[in-house]
Amino acid sequence: MRPSSDSQYTGGPINWRIISSLLPYLSEFRGRVTLAMAFLLAAKLAGVAIPWALKLIVEHFENATDALVLVPVALLAFYGLLRFSSVFFSELRDAVFARVAERAMRRISLKVFEHLHQLDLGFHLSRRTGGLSRDIERGTTGISFLLRFMVFNILPTLVEIGLIAVILLVNFSPVFALTVLGSVILYGAFSIWCTEWRNHFVRESNKMDNRSNTRAVDSLLNYETVKYFGNEAFEAHEYDQHLEGWEAARMKNRLSLAALNTGQALIIAGSVTLMMFMAANQVASAEMTLGELVMINAYMIQLFVPLNFLGFIYREIREALTNIERLFGLLDAPVKVADAPDAGELQVNGGAVEFANVVHAYDPQRTILNSVSFTIPAGHTLAIVGPSGAGKSTVARLLFRFYDVGSGSIRIDGQDVRSVTQSSLRRAIGVVPQDTVLFNDTIGYNIAYGSPGASEEEIWRVLRMAQLEDFVKRLPTGLNTQVGERGLKLSGGEKQRISIARVLLKDPPILILDEATSSLDTQAERLILDSLNLVSRKRTTLAIAHRLSTIVHAERILVLDQGQVVEQGSHAELLAAGGAYAELWANQQREELSAAGESD
Repeated sequence: MRPSSDSQYTGGPINWRIISSLLPYLSEFRGRVTLAMAFLLAAKLAGVAIPWALKLIVEHFENATDALVLVPVALLAFYGLLRFSSVFFSELRDAVFARVAERAMRRISLKVFEHLHQLDLGFHLSRRTGGLSRDIERGTTGISFLLRFMVFNILPTLVEIGLIAVILLVNFSPVFALTVLGSVILYGAFSIWCTEWRNHFVRESNKMDNRSNTRAVDSLLNYETVKYFGNEAFEAHEYDQHLEGWEAARMKNRLSLAALNTGQALIIAGSVTLMMFMAANQVASAEMTLGELVMINAYMIQLFVPLNFLGFIYREIREALTNIERLFGLLDAPVKVADAPDAGELQVNGGAVEFANVVHAYDPQRTILNSVSFTIPAGHTLAIVGPSGAGKSTVARLLFRFYDVGSGSIRIDGQDVRSVTQSSLRRAIGVVPQDTVLFNDTIGYNIAYGSPGASEEEIWRVLRMAQLEDFVKRLPTGLNTQVGERGLKLSGGEKQRISIARVLLKDPPILILDEATSSLDTQAERLILDSLNLVSRKRTTLAIAHRLSTIVHAERILVLDQGQVVEQGSHAELLAAGGAYAELWANQQREELSAAGESD
């Protein structure tokens, strides 16, 4: 199941599997759940006893002429104690159960988070991050809502209805108990039917709200573009068009809510009136005391207070179930790259890399690599070049095991990468990607990410190696400088050098340089290449390059075209051969000369 940004309830029966799947999370705190249930029962017993105490007080003063002596004072104190106990035990119940709900949210959130990190790169390339984060956020919130309202609203209301029905059945005519049950059933049926009917208006309102907000955010994110074309009035008109649709949808939503509330109020008023009419008749015929009439009235009012939120609670529970289902749907996403049951740790002894007849396709209709074979001896450097779409980056992704090969094998020091744990494999490989993305934190944090817990001295050492020391020292806050979302406060070259420093701190035996100097100017590129060449001498290095000038000193160069190895050799050998590499070199030389001429 792929994530979606639309988590509104869309109808259909209640998924009881989702509800049952939450039960194991309650078993972690069985004592707390039991204690919370005890407090729940105590709160409801105290609440149900309040009208009975009120009845005693009214009956005492109905014909009494004495002042506030011991008995009425005790009754009044008892009445106050019951009211306090009802609230007090409810708060204790919430306090005790809070840990249960929060721990369930924590456990499920962590489980989903860990699962998402186990999914293959293809899943994350096709995801919509905003929708994914909303699914996680809404799903965990839905779990808390469902646990609280199912346990502390629906269940208590059912308990209270049962207790009141029993009290009325025992003390009065069965007609009173049947009237209460009939009223509750009518109220519940109407609330559920009306809520289902108005869900259409709720969804429409939410959809239009999302559209208007999306339009506003998109316009503000493209602030400079709007200014370039002087389209402020156009943007305001577009936004107002979306707001107009939102206004109409909200109006329908409000009117449908008014219909729901009016219908509920009519049922409540009719039920209370009917009960009071029957009770008044019995008072008039001396079959019932005035205190009992007051008690019945109090019970009816007390009963319909929680029921008054039934429509809201029902809709929210349905939406919570949908959100939880989407969250659990993420857990159902298959893990395509998984450790073998008997996978062991990768034992690196030099780090020799071998591709043997590797075939790979992201789409069955289009093969990316076709029988690719090559070897990188331990401590040596192999460069891969070729036109766009030739499969260069795919080689790096397969070596890092973002994907498993379709056929063939990839070995490190004779060990198939599919036979070792992913964690040990990735500890042995450092990657400097073409597009560097940084965490929204400090420069120091982003570099130390290569080796969490590294000392400041070690960070400065790799900064010097990455030709970044002078730049960081010039910054007012040095290593504590915030890089912004995805590193947007830094230039492309600065981000690239931080990425290089981060990998140098990791100090892996195998390096993948995926166009590692693509964002650098010529001068910075020369400095970085000197550092990378120095570091690469001690490591097995796979360098993927678009600019051929960056890999002319590579010991061996592999030329890929349409997923196949068409040439390999040193820079001089490939130029002398006059084949695909020589053509690529000549084209780039012409482009550089043309660019230099235009700049002059």
